[in-house]
Amino acid sequence: MGILANISGKKAVKIFCKFGYVVDHQTGSHIILWHDSKPTLSVPNHKELAPGLLRSLIRQANISVDDFLAKK
Repeated sequence: MGILANISGKKAVKIFCKFGYVVDHQTGSHIILWHDSKPTLSVPNHKELAPGLLRSLIRQANISVDDFLAKK
């Protein structure tokens, strides 16, 4: 198990919201997050996100993994 294991889509959305993202809408099983000055994120609403996918979303949001996990 890596440090990014066992984080659900809903939990990831809550953490991204702490960084200023806002839930824009949901299309199917993907929650679309919007931020004023950062790229839009599409987070799958799954029980568990793959660590590589989560790391990619964190990188797109210009957040460090340590900062993301600190808000967990």
